[in-house]
Amino acid sequence: MSLLRKVSAVWARIEIVSATVFAGAITALILLNVVTRALDQSIYWVDEAAIYAMAWMTFLAASSSIHYGHSVAVSLLVDFTPARIGGIVARCADFCVFLFAVAMVFFCWRWYRPDALIATGFDVGAFQGSTFNFIYAEPTTLRINKAWIWLVMWFFSFGLLLHSTANLALGLNSGRDMKSMSPVQ
Repeated sequence: MSLLRKVSAVWARIEIVSATVFAGAITALILLNVVTRALDQSIYWVDEAAIYAMAWMTFLAASSSIHYGHSVAVSLLVDFTPARIGGIVARCADFCVFLFAVAMVFFCWRWYRPDALIATGFDVGAFQGSTFNFIYAEPTTLRINKAWIWLVMWFFSFGLLLHSTANLALGLNSGRDMKSMSPVQ
């Protein structure tokens, strides 16, 4: 197993464990919400926290699915073509996932603009004035900045780029059976 594939495997395992923690948090938050509403003592931020936990869980699990080859795929074309052509089609699909990952990293960079934030000396007001980007100033009802919530997009993009690069480099694809790599055995 190459170093790239090992790094991808470690990152995918971290994503799966994190997604599991978020799934547990969602369950706990929803149960808390049910109990507090039944007692007529609703906690206003619980719904929003459950939504954010679900978003984090979903993006982390989606990224790891690329590593394990468990992502949703329409394999009809690959299944009904000769093995050589099917392999080429599957590699094209892997390349499309890689291009999407590169685009996601680019869009996250454009969205967060860390270069402009550094250039303004981490002065959020100056950053907003120079870029008309208010990502670092928008609060949630949880009283934390939404930039921290949206940080999952960076983790998703990095994981997607790492896993798709490993798949391309090693000739793996989402259309192949990769059960031997599954975290659940």
